[in-house]
Amino acid sequence: MNESVPLKTPTPLFRLLLVLSATTGMVDAASILGMDKVFTANMTGNVVFLAFATAGAEGFHAWHYVVALGAFMLGAVLAGRMWRSNKAERLSHMLVRAAAIESALLFLAGSLVLRSSPAVAALWQALAVVGLAAGAMGFRNAVVRQLKVPDLTTTVLTLTITGIASDSRLAAGTGPNLAARVGAVAAIFAGALAGTLVFRWLGLGPTLLITGGVVLVGTCVFVRHPQMAELHRQ
Repeated sequence: MNESVPLKTPTPLFRLLLVLSATTGMVDAASILGMDKVFTANMTGNVVFLAFATAGAEGFHAWHYVVALGAFMLGAVLAGRMWRSNKAERLSHMLVRAAAIESALLFLAGSLVLRSSPAVAALWQALAVVGLAAGAMGFRNAVVRQLKVPDLTTTVLTLTITGIASDSRLAAGTGPNLAARVGAVAAIFAGALAGTLVFRWLGLGPTLLITGGVVLVGTCVFVRHPQMAELHRQ
C-alpha cells in the first residue's frame, strides 16, 4: 500500500535536505564570485539586481539576471511535470532521478567553464553557464517544494530566520522546529564558506563540478536508508 511522506520528516530525508542546503551555498558562492554577481539559487536577489541593471547601475548586467530567472523557471516547470508523471513511484527513486538531472546540469556548467579560456570566453558561454546552474536550482526547488518539509526549502532563508525570531521565547513563542531552522541556516552558511574556499583554490569550473558530485552522492547515500524505502510521493 502506498504511503505518503509522514508529517514527521524521516531523519535521512532531513539530513539530505541539509546537505542540499549546503550545496545551495556552494552554488551561490560560485555564481556570485564567478558569474558577475548572479544568484543561481536565490531569485529574489536576481530580481533586485535586474532592477539595478535596468537603472544603469555599474557592474550589473541585465542579460545575466534575465537568463537566470528564465532558466530557473524552466527547470521548475520540468521538475513539476516529472513529479506529477508517476504518483506511484517511490520517493527514493524520484529523488535519485532529480539529483541525477540537477547534477548533470551542474556538471555541464562546470565542464563548459573548464573548456573555455577566460581570455576569449564569449558572452553566450557565460550566459550558458548561468542558465545551466540556475536551471539546476530551479529544478531542485520545485522537487523540494513538493516534499512540504517545514523550514527546509534548501534555498531560501528569509522566512526561516523570521521564524527563528518570531517564534522564539523572546517573542512569547515556544521555538518550534528550532533545530531544523538553525540547521538550514548553518548548512547554507557552511556551504557558502566551502564554496568560496574551493572557488579561490580551484576556480569556478571545479566548484560547480564538486557541487554536482555532492548533490548526487549525498542523495544516493541517504535514500538507501530503510526509513526511505517505502515512502511514496504525496
